[in-house]
Amino acid sequence: MAQSAVIIIQTGTPPAAIRQQYGDLPQWFSQAIGRPLSAIQVVRVFEGEALPAPDPARLAVITGSWDMVTDRLPWSEATAEWIRQAMAAEMPLLGVCYGHQLMAHALGGEVGYLDCIRETGCLPVSLTPSAAADPLLENLPATFPVHLTHMQSVTRLPAGAEVLGRSAIDPHQIIRYGKYAVSTQFHPEFPVAAARAMIERNRTVFSQEGRDTDAILAQITETPEATGILQRFIEHHLPDGRAEGC
Repeated sequence: MAQSAVIIIQTGTPPAAIRQQYGDLPQWFSQAIGRPLSAIQVVRVFEGEALPAPDPARLAVITGSWDMVTDRLPWSEATAEWIRQAMAAEMPLLGVCYGHQLMAHALGGEVGYLDCIRETGCLPVSLTPSAAADPLLENLPATFPVHLTHMQSVTRLPAGAEVLGRSAIDPHQIIRYGKYAVSTQFHPEFPVAAARAMIERNRTVFSQEGRDTDAILAQITETPEATGILQRFIEHHLPDGRAEGC
């Protein structure tokens, strides 16, 4: 059986009620990239599963989580070490939300809590001028909507990293770490229905924070530009279709 060229490094799982109705994170990524889950290797690092050796002929997507990078959990720190090894091997990497923050932490940056408690909902991200020359971002509109839900953020970039996108709250929404590695604070994989359900689930919490849950829900929309970044990452680094292997 051929080795899968795509690895999903799963760093967490949605609450049971969300997972039972909308599936787990690997399903969301599988649907977003348009490839069957059987063609993807999923490594549940948050449950202690071991990662394969970094391989530049494969690529890895590091998911979001319900944990915090600053807690420096053992599995998370082990994954950070793997990220450093993968970067040294020039293995293509894409981090999402927790994965975005973990990559920055692993490579010498800093992560901390947002001053505004959280950034949540479907909000605009604007590209920096450098994004016009990036193969994953060229030809995208200057500003587009993305799904966001996070309380921590990258507060200091690693040396050599470049910001390619920002929001009104977070100046580090898209970070490029060289030719083979990029990360997004936002979620390109979120299904709209699951995004709505997660917001609805936090209605009481949002009320306590002085947020209008109905207004947040009213903003939720499809985010094809964000999803396209994920899709182009796969296509750019696996142009011969090797992700179809199992």
